Amino acid sequence: MPKITNRLTGKNLANLFERDEVFNQSYSAADFQFDKKVASVFDDMVSRSVPYYLEMQRMTAELAQDFAVSGTNVYDIGCSTGTTMIMLDRMLKPKVKFIGLDNSQEMLAKAEEKFALEKFTHPYELGICDLNRGLHLENASLVTMLLTLQFVRPLYRERVVRQIFDGMNDNGCLILIEKLTSEDSLFNRLFIDHYYDFKKRNGYSETEIANKREALENVLIPYRMEENFELLREVGFKHVEVFFRWYNFCGIIAVK
Repeated sequence: MPKITNRLTGKNLANLFERDEVFNQSYSAADFQFDKKVASVFDDMVSRSVPYYLEMQRMTAELAQDFAVSGTNVYDIGCSTGTTMIMLDRMLKPKVKFIGLDNSQEMLAKAEEKFALEKFTHPYELGICDLNRGLHLENASLVTMLLTLQFVRPLYRERVVRQIFDGMNDNGCLILIEKLTSEDSLFNRLFIDHYYDFKKRNGYSETEIANKREALENVLIPYRMEENFELLREVGFKHVEVFFRWYNFCGIIAVK
């Protein structure tokens, strides 16, 4: 198995990604958007905000090898700056076509920059997609959706998962990573507290944490683990299992 490393040089990284200070003291309260300002710091933001982010990427790529089939499409829904696609490009041997979808043109522009620097080898397409309006997939053996479904309005979430299922081939695989809420208020509070401690250890201030929480309040709406499982099984996935769990974050794999 190839070793996963970031081949970007320090100079290139400095040019591509700034330090995340979006929610510092000068922050003006507003709903969170993946705009140009966020895109410019996104890789720093996600690496400091999501526990075991690179490990989850590695696990996703390992599992992807078990399901990607030559001659099919591999979709990354909510592809952001292309980190997952780059991991998959390095590790997948089958001759697949990558299709990355995101609702932010600024994020896709960053992905294009990274693909050029990383010398992306598989054929690929990047496109704009508003999941709240639906999507169309075809001939998919693998779909990844990392930290994305949680941003889809609950009213449309079942429709999105059903459209993914309908566009997948038999034995196709959906890999989800989601932030969770807990039905038990005690554990919900404890897990959130430990998550904020994680962010503090990574250099975020109390002000930044509070500002981001406020901005995401009406944008990121997590489900309980049971709700995610029920949703996947209702649309028809035969096999559903957790492959990663850290307090209020989890990875879920579902097979058609």
